[in-house]
Amino acid sequence: MTLDKVEKTIKDSCLTVMGAFHPRPEHIAPEGTGTLVMLGPEEPGFWGHFTASPEYQDGSNDPLDRWSERVITGLADTLQASPYFPFGGPPFQPFIRWARATGRAHQSPVGLLVHDTAGLMISYRGALAFEAVLDLPENPASPCLSCDDEPCITACPVDAFGQGFYDVPTCKADLDRAENGCMARGCAVRRICPVSQAYGREEAQSSFHMEAFK
Repeated sequence: MTLDKVEKTIKDSCLTVMGAFHPRPEHIAPEGTGTLVMLGPEEPGFWGHFTASPEYQDGSNDPLDRWSERVITGLADTLQASPYFPFGGPPFQPFIRWARATGRAHQSPVGLLVHDTAGLMISYRGALAFEAVLDLPENPASPCLSCDDEPCITACPVDAFGQGFYDVPTCKADLDRAENGCMARGCAVRRICPVSQAYGREEAQSSFHMEAFK
C-alpha cells in the first residue's frame, strides 16, 4: 500500500488526502495504527458530486455524515483499512489533534486551523487507519508564514475573533443581519484567506455548512 494508491482510489469519490502521519501515543490513535490518513473534499467538484448522491436527495437528516460513512467505509474495505469519522459520538475521535499531527494543518492568526491547499476552508470527512507504516512526503510550511497582509484578522463583521478566541455566541447572534453575508456565502474570515480563494469551494456548499452550524 502507498499513499499514492490511496489518493488514486479515493479520487472517484471526490475526496483527497488532506494529510497523513505515523501516530505516537500522544495522538490517541486507534491501537495498531501504523499510518493514519485524513480525508477531505476534493475541490472543485465535491459539492456537485455530493448533491447527486441518494443521501442528499432523500430529504433525511445528516446527509453529509451519512454519505461520508457509506463512502469512506466502502473505501476502507477496498484499501484494507479501518474507517474513522469526526461525528457519531460521544466519544468523538480527536480529529483536530490528528489534523495537527499531519503537519499540514496549522494554527492561523485567528486561531482556526489553516491547511496548505484548503486554507481556512479546511474540513475532514473521515480518516483511514492502516496497520502498515506508509512512506510519507515532506510537508509544506504553513501558508500563513508567507501571508503578509493577514486579511483574516479583520474580516469578521462582528470581530468574533478579536479577543484572542472564537466568540461563538457573538458570531451566531449576527448571522441573520441583512448586511452579514456569512450565511449565504460562508464565513467571511474563511473566505478571505488567499489559499481558501484558490480552493474552489462553492458558496452553496458553505451555506449548507453554515445552516448546520447555526
